[in-house]
Amino acid sequence: MSMFLIRDQGERITMKLPNGYGTVYKLSGNRRKPYIARKTREWSDDGKQLYDTIGYYSTRQEALQALAEFNDNPYDLEMSRVTFTEIYDRWLKDTFDEEANRSSVKNYTTAYRHSKQLHNMIMADIRPHHMQQVLDGCNSHNAAKRVQLLYQQMYKWCITHDAIKKNYADRIRVKQTHEPVLKKSFSTEEIKLLWDHLADQPYIGMILVLIYSGVRISELLDLKKEDVHLDQQWFFVQASKTNAGIREVPIADKVLPIWQFFFNKSQTEYAFTTIDGQKFGYENFRKRYWAPLLQQLNLKHTVHETRHTLISQLVMKNVNQTIIKTIVGHKSIMNLTEKVYTHIEMSELIKAVNLLP
Repeated sequence: MSMFLIRDQGERITMKLPNGYGTVYKLSGNRRKPYIARKTREWSDDGKQLYDTIGYYSTRQEALQALAEFNDNPYDLEMSRVTFTEIYDRWLKDTFDEEANRSSVKNYTTAYRHSKQLHNMIMADIRPHHMQQVLDGCNSHNAAKRVQLLYQQMYKWCITHDAIKKNYADRIRVKQTHEPVLKKSFSTEEIKLLWDHLADQPYIGMILVLIYSGVRISELLDLKKEDVHLDQQWFFVQASKTNAGIREVPIADKVLPIWQFFFNKSQTEYAFTTIDGQKFGYENFRKRYWAPLLQQLNLKHTVHETRHTLISQLVMKNVNQTIIKTIVGHKSIMNLTEKVYTHIEMSELIKAVNLLP
């Protein structure tokens, strides 16, 4: 056992700590956090101790507690001094490569931006109440869930890399402050209204394509011409947010001319482009095309409700559940028999989507 000294108000207080355990003492001057906890890293050639600082604390008890926690679960002290932003950048680089799904990266980037108040904080100093404040300040339940997921992923990365040992993200909760928003399908009358105005507004065609295919908007905007087979009426989704979403999707007879229009219009590798011939981004599509077009027709729907519309329509037409799951990419929820023994011809999938009004 060694004798370690802690100074308090000029009084020398001694306490026994094990050799190599670390030390806590009070710094001079008027400081908000005057107590320092540190740990011997190694010894120099001339026999001097070289220290790593664990942190600074308001009271001796807090410093001793931090020292005890460090000894119970040692971590990389150098890594523990980096900021939230630095950890985010390292995690993002390690997690996603250039071929990563753009929608997933975008969701995490948005969640990071929501966390502005944490950006310059030392990651090791962040506590549940800091993260909870960010969650409570989100303007929607979904936004809060994305932020929570980001924190969980970042803490897992920190633990894997010995930057932090305690996962504080497990202690935060997304509060349900309002009734969940129910998905609302386009009605048969609303679908007819879209068809009635297609000639005047060609980009209504993209809304109809979404309804008749059930694809996610990110899947459509990232779709390349080489993955579209108009002569056989199907296209291949190879960039999806889930493995089950990688699939062959039928093209209904009614929307085939729309596909041909956009396919011929595009001078890029992508099947659908903006008015000025550029690749679509989600925000560009939502703000400059989706919202204005629906406002002109006095319709109120989210983009995701096109996907829900297809499912609802097929259910109303008594289409086999396995066929529905195959079209919309819900293979992950198929039972074992469906996955192993079911093979559905494309002609059957086309026949199903042709049932829509």
